[in-house]
This record gives sequence, C-alpha cells and structure tokens, in this order.
Amino acid sequence: MTEVSDREPPPRRRVPRPARPERPARPERSARPERSARPVGRRTPGPGARPTRRPAPRSAAPRVIRLGSPRPRLRMIGLALTLVLIAFVVRLLQVQAVDASTYAAKAQQNRYVGYTLAAERGGITDRAGVALATSVDAYTITADPTLFTRKQLKADDGPEQAAALLAPILGEDQETIVKKLRPANRNLRYVVLAYRQTPQVWKQIKDLKTALAGKAETDPSTVNALAGVLAVPTSKRVYPNGDLAAGILGWVNAEGKGGGGVEQRLNRMLAGKDGKIRYAQSGGRQVPTVGSTETPAVPGSDVELTIDRDIQWAAQNAISDQVKASKADRGYVIVQDTRTGEVLAMANSPGFDPNDLSKASSVNMGNAALQDAYEPGSTAKVMSMAAVLEHGVATSQTHVVVPNRLHRGDRLFKDDIDHPTWHLTLNGVLAKSSNIGTILATGQLGRTQQQANQVLYSYLRKFGLGRYTGLGFPGETPGILAAPGDWSTSQQYTIPFGQGVSLTAMQAASVYSTIANGGVRVAPTLVRGTKGPDGRFTPAAKPRQTRVVSAKTAKTLAQMLESVVDDEEGTGARARIPGYRVAGKTGTANRVDPATGKYKGYTSSFAGFAPADQPRITVYCAIQNATEGGYFGGQICGPVYKQVMEFALKSLQIPPTGAKAAKLPVTYKP
Repeated sequence: MTEVSDREPPPRRRVPRPARPERPARPERSARPERSARPVGRRTPGPGARPTRRPAPRSAAPRVIRLGSPRPRLRMIGLALTLVLIAFVVRLLQVQAVDASTYAAKAQQNRYVGYTLAAERGGITDRAGVALATSVDAYTITADPTLFTRKQLKADDGPEQAAALLAPILGEDQETIVKKLRPANRNLRYVVLAYRQTPQVWKQIKDLKTALAGKAETDPSTVNALAGVLAVPTSKRVYPNGDLAAGILGWVNAEGKGGGGVEQRLNRMLAGKDGKIRYAQSGGRQVPTVGSTETPAVPGSDVELTIDRDIQWAAQNAISDQVKASKADRGYVIVQDTRTGEVLAMANSPGFDPNDLSKASSVNMGNAALQDAYEPGSTAKVMSMAAVLEHGVATSQTHVVVPNRLHRGDRLFKDDIDHPTWHLTLNGVLAKSSNIGTILATGQLGRTQQQANQVLYSYLRKFGLGRYTGLGFPGETPGILAAPGDWSTSQQYTIPFGQGVSLTAMQAASVYSTIANGGVRVAPTLVRGTKGPDGRFTPAAKPRQTRVVSAKTAKTLAQMLESVVDDEEGTGARARIPGYRVAGKTGTANRVDPATGKYKGYTSSFAGFAPADQPRITVYCAIQNATEGGYFGGQICGPVYKQVMEFALKSLQIPPTGAKAAKLPVTYKP
C-alpha cells in the first residue's frame, strides 16, 4: 500500500532536448539601447520556487519551396489545343464539304491544261488528181508564261533568256517573245510563239531543252529557260507547184484560215472540225499516269478543181512572157471547156508564190481575171452582132456603107485607121472591126435610138454582163453595165463597140463560150467535186444553162469570127493554127487608169474558140497597158491565144475536123 504524504514531491529530472543547429549569423544590427531593469511588478521566483522552464533549442530544418497547383496551367493548355483543333476542323469542313467543288475546280484549272487539236486541212487537186495544195506535218510553238516566273526558274530574267534562245530559231523579234512570256495577265497559261513551224524547228528547240535540262541537273546555277516551251502538232499548207494557179488557189494565213481564192471560198469545207485534248501536267510535261480527255479532230474534205495543171502551166507561161516582153501592167488568160463551162485554166501575170507571202505584193495577191473590170473594146462587138442577127434586122451578108467619119450625138466617130468609104458586108464589119459599121448596124435594132439601146442592153445582160459569173469567188466584180436610161449621149454609140461598159476576163471568155456552145450560156465552174474524210466523192452541182441566142445565130457568128482569123482582110491573122479552123476576135480599147480614173494606155485582147465548126475550147487573153512594141490586140494577144490554144488542143487530143471554112464575103461591090 502506498503511503500518501503531504510532502512536496521530488523535482522531475530534466531531459535535455536535442541541440539545435546553429543559426546563421545575422548581420549586425545597429546598437540598441540597453534594456532597463526588469520592470516592476514582475514576480521574481523566491526560494524553493520551481525554476523557470525555458524552451528547448530547436534543430535547424531545411527550407522547402512549395509549388503552385498545376491544374490551372493544364486547363489553359487544353483550352488552347481545343481551339486549334476546332479551327482545323472548321477549315477542313469548309474545304471538304462547303467549298469542295470550288477548290476542286481551282485545282483542276491549275493542274490540267487543254489544247486544240487542229484538223488536217483537205487538199486541192486538179481535174486529174494532181496535188495543187496539200498539208504537211508542222508544230505550233506555244508556252506557259507561269513557268517563266522567278518562283519557277529561280531567276528574274527567265523570259529574256528564253527569248534569246528562241528568236534566231523562230525568226521572231526578242522583244516580241519577251512580251508574250511576261504577259500583263499573270494567270495566263497559254500563248502562241509561232504558228506552223517545220519539224526541224521543233527538233532544234527540243534539243536545246534537253541540253539545258541535263546541265541543270549537274550545275544548280544553270537555268532551263525553255522548260515552259511546248509544241502542238498541226499542219502547214504547201503548194507544190509554187506560183502555178496561185490566183485560183489563194493562200492560208497564220491562223490556218483561207486568205484568198478557193482556200477562202471553201474554207469551212477544207478546214474540217478541230478537236480538243485535256490532260494533267507538271512542270510543263504531261503526267502519263493521269487520264486525259480527247475529242478527235475531223479532217477536212479534199476539193477537185476543173483546172488542168498542164494547160494552166502553158497559159501562165505564155501570158507571163508576153507581159514581160510588152512591159505591161498585167495580163490574164482564161481557158474554158465550151460544152461544160468548166474552167481549164485561169492565169494571171504577175502572180505570187503562196509558199512565201513575204515576197508577194498585195496588188498581185488577188485574182485579177475576176477582180479587174475594164472596157473590153472590139471583142464586145460579137454581142452587138448577135443582137442584130437574132433580132432579124440584118444577115451576115447585109451591105453596110462605112464612111471614114460618122457624126453621132456630140461626137465624131472613126475607126482605128483612116480609110476611104468601105463597102462591107456585116461579116466584113466584124472582120475589119469597124466601129462605124457597128454603130450603123446596132442602130437598126429599134425605130428610135432609145429602143435600140433597150434591145442591145437586154442581150448584154443575157450574155452575163453586169452580173456575177456564178463562181462565187472572193473579191469578184460583176463589172459595170448601166441601165439604158442612164446611158449618156456618147455611150449610146460607144457601148456597141465595147467602150462605156466594163467586164472581167472571165465574163468575156464566157461570152465566146456561149457562141461556141450553140447560143447556150453555161455558167462557169471551177470545182468538179469534193471527197470527204470517208473517201466518198461528191460531184458539184450542175451549172445553170441559159439560151441567149438561137443555134442558127450562133453558127453564123462562128463563121463570121472565122473571117477575122482566116480572111486576109481580118485583124486576127496571128491567131491562125495550121490544120484547125479557128474563130476569134481582136480587141483594142482605151484603158481607164485605176489610179487616176482617166484614160491612159490600152487594153489589148483576143478571144476565140476552136475548132470553129465543132467548138471544144475557148481561150481569152487580155493585156493591160503594154508600153513596149505594139499594143493592138491582134499583135500581142493573138500569138498568146495561138500558143495556148495549140497546147490545149494537143493536150486534150482534139483533132482537126478537116471540113472547109465557109469563107463568107467581107466586102461587096457597089
């Protein structure tokens, strides 16, 4: 049992605490005043009191830095990523869904390129199938201007470098090429540098491209300035016979369209229908693994003309030589089949070579035989005689007294030479080409001069004057034939002998073909037919036929025209052809100068057909303003007629008839 004592319990044993680490010395502070004595009133432990308990010194612990919570930062990053993803999703929806078609179209536009596939132009041949105009392989040199920018070539002078290389090959000016390669429209992706170049030209460019590309692979500083130069296969027009029949054929311009002649008139038929090709490209080259779309081109039709190349050659040589010898302005020759109206030759001099238009004169690039209107002179008298015979006011042997001078209206008329009074038959009036005799004969067509004018006018119209020939040729003129009410006093008497009225060489030839064809006018034709891409030949429509005078009148006129050539008093002796009966008429007319509109020089002509009794061929020749040697039609055109007619008769194997000429009287004894 424990004893309880009221004695004071014994003092507890103090267990010392662990020593605290020494605190770092603090910097000395400014001196403080000494503390005063313990303040009054504070108890002081007395004897026997428990000693004061002092806190044990604490050990020095390391200082810990506490981090902030990471959650706010994670929330911010998550929000930012979410916004970025939302932006991507919205943009993706716009590209793939909302504006998908728009962006797809832009991509296609930049990636795919399209070109026109030029159709092969149809050929032109003569009546025997001999090529007069054909097409050969060629290349149109093109470029993509976007491939010449600094972004593509890493050079500022890409167009200049390309132009320096291309100019001597294409024969173009460097500045012109630079302007094409650096267009104002920066989005332009197709320009034509040169049309229809030969395969050799394109090969030169390809070789240069290859060389530059190879050098660029080994030398990074090298620029392939020709990387954007491309070529489109096409064709080039070629005329194998040079200037032969150039006035008929015409030419094809740089754009591949007919620029004159048959090339222009039948351009749609010859040109065919272009095709199209569209394919993916990269760096100016076709991507073979990506599909392409192509619409094939449809070739043009071939055209067969009525022209005989050999006869055309003979006519062109003959008229060219005579124009040169006479130092004339120009000349033309027409050769026509009298029965069918087909034009066998239509030659002009001077002409041009459609293969090289740079050397051609614009004055000579048309077809003067259809475009020049001029006063025919005495070759027109055959129409006056046809009217007189058909109207029944005279016969070939009607007597006509021809004085040296004849006063009519306000003028005094004469023949080409002074002469005593002639006593001629109507046949003699034509044979000697008397102006006065023609005025007297046509004056019988009516009771008054006005009635006679009206009758003559109607026959001139029937023969085709004052209207188009029917060829439909570009630039053709119908000539000039005023209505009889508009004829001046002098025209009433000059028109019967071919002054005061204008026609073309083709119209004049058609007049004589009408007489040779028994009085029936067959509209001239130049096209025999066409051959389509399928090889099927389609003949041309038959020409229109119109009876102008009776067969009897036509036969009488043919006999009268024989007197012009065969009779010693005739003016066409130089047109005689041994073994053949030849009918013809000379003509020499005052010529109106196109530049001044005044009379200057002469129009010399000769027209006729052979054989006279069974006509097959008509030849007409006219020469303008001969200044060297003679200028009469019989002198300078008679020999041309003979040369061309002889060649045509032999070429077509037309034999002489062997019949004797009628030998109509030229004069009579009063």
